[in-house]
Amino acid sequence: MSAFRIAVGGFLHETNTFAPNKAEYEGFVHGGGWPAMEKGVAVLQKIRNINVGLAGFIAEAEVRGWELVPTIWCAASPSAHVRKDAFERIAAMIVDGIAAAGPLDGVYLDLHGAMVTEHFDDGEGELLARVRKVIGRDLPLVVSLDLHANITPAMVEHADALVAYRTYPHIDMADTGRAAARHMALLLGTKRRFAKAFRQLPFLIPISWQCTDIEPCKSIYKHLAMLESEAVPTLSFAPGFPAADFPDCGPVVIAYGQTQADADRAANTVFKRIADQEGAFDGRIFTPDEGVVHAMALAVTARKPVVIADTQDNPGAGGDSDTTGMLRALLKNGATKAAIGVIVDPESARAAHAAGPGQSVTLALGGKSGIPGDAPLQETFVVEKISDGRLIAPGPYFGGSQMNLGPSACLRIGDVRIVVGSRKAQLADQAMFRFVGIEPTEQSILVNKSSVHFRADFEPIAEEIIVCAAPGAMPADTAALPWTRLRAGVRIKPNGPAFGNANKPQ
Repeated sequence: MSAFRIAVGGFLHETNTFAPNKAEYEGFVHGGGWPAMEKGVAVLQKIRNINVGLAGFIAEAEVRGWELVPTIWCAASPSAHVRKDAFERIAAMIVDGIAAAGPLDGVYLDLHGAMVTEHFDDGEGELLARVRKVIGRDLPLVVSLDLHANITPAMVEHADALVAYRTYPHIDMADTGRAAARHMALLLGTKRRFAKAFRQLPFLIPISWQCTDIEPCKSIYKHLAMLESEAVPTLSFAPGFPAADFPDCGPVVIAYGQTQADADRAANTVFKRIADQEGAFDGRIFTPDEGVVHAMALAVTARKPVVIADTQDNPGAGGDSDTTGMLRALLKNGATKAAIGVIVDPESARAAHAAGPGQSVTLALGGKSGIPGDAPLQETFVVEKISDGRLIAPGPYFGGSQMNLGPSACLRIGDVRIVVGSRKAQLADQAMFRFVGIEPTEQSILVNKSSVHFRADFEPIAEEIIVCAAPGAMPADTAALPWTRLRAGVRIKPNGPAFGNANKPQ
C-alpha cells in the first residue's frame, strides 16, 4: 500500500477586536514572536523541532510514513482584526495549494481558532468552508487549535476533528499536532467519521484564570484526559479568547465519539464540571501601586524574584506592549533591583543605539498606542546595553524559537531596568531579559508584559507571582470591555451580568 498523502498548512492569529492596531500581511511575513512565514517545501524544512502544532504533526506523520504536501505556514502577533487583503492572500495560498496538490488522503491545518477579519467574524470557519469545498465531504480534515479558540458551529461542521491545546502556558502546541495526527490516523484507518458533541458555556473566562497550572483548570484538564478512551478518542475544552466581540466568543467543549451517545456523555460531563466551578474563574487582581508595594514587601525576605504580570498590556492578547503604567508604579514607589519588559518603542530604541552604552538619553518612552489612561514617560535614562534584538528563547513556551525583536536596549532609571524593543512579543522567556544584559534571577522584582505564558519559564525562579491591571488593551476583567455583539444570555464574566438583546449587559 502506498503512503497516505496529507496536505498541510498553518494560519494563526488571535484577534482582540478591541485592540488598537490591525494585522497586516507583513505581520504574518515577519511572524512577531512566531516563526517567519514559510511556503512550499520550506515549510517542512523550517517548521520542525519547535513548539508549534505543525511541527508535532510533521514528526508524527514521518513516523507513520505519510507523504506531506505543504502549502504555507504563518502566524502574526495578536492584534485587532486581520486585514481583508492579508486573509484573502494567505487563505488563497492554502486553498489553491490543496487544490493543486493532486490526489490526497487527508488535510491537516494548524490554526488558532480565534481569528476575526475585517470581513468575517469567523476567519477559521470561512477558511475551513473553502477547504471543504475543494476537497469534498469525504476527505478527512483535521485541525489543531489554540486553547483560546472561540470555536464556532461552522468550524465544527466543516472539520472532522478539532483538537485544542491543554496547557496554558502553551507548552503542548507540538503535542497537540501529534494528537491531531493520531486522530487523522484513526480516520484513515477506519474510513469512517466520529460523532460530534459541541457545547458552548454560558460565561466568559478572563485569560488570567485560564492558566492550567492553577485551579480550577488544573483539575478540569486532568479529568478531561481521563475521559478519553476508545469510545471517545478526542475531547477538548477551549476556554476561549474573551476579547472578540461576536456571537460565538467564549468557552466550549467538543467531543468526538464512536456513537453520538458516547460523544454527548463525555461533553456533558466536562461541561457540568466547568459550569459547577464558575466562581473559581475569578481571582485577585492588584492595581499597579498595590502590586508594586506588595512585591516590595515580599522582596525584603524573598530569596527569588517576585514576578508581576502586566496582564492588560499583554502583546499575546492584542496589546502593543508599550504602556507605562507598571513602570510608573515601580518608580513612584521607589522599587529597587527591578526590571520590566518588553516596552516596544522603535524610536526610543534607535535613540539608545545612537547614544550608545554608558550615555544618557532623554526620551518620551512608550505610551504611543493611545490607550486611555496611559502616556509616554518623559525622563532621562542611562543606556546600559544595546542589541540587534536577535535571540534564541529556550524556555518551555517558545521552545527554542529564534526571535528578532529588532533594535533593542537596556535602559536604566534609578534602580529600575527596562527592556526596550522594536517588535512585540510577550515576555515569556528569561532570555528576553538576558539578551540586553539583565539577569532575571538576580532581580528583586520582574514585571512581564504577559498574562500566563511567562509562568512556564518564570515559576521555577519566582518567589511569588501576582497579577496587576495597569492601563492596556486587554482588560483583566472581561466585564470592562464594551461588548455589543455577544449572543444573548452570555455572562460577560464569571457569575457576572448577562449580555442582552439590547446590546448591553442586563
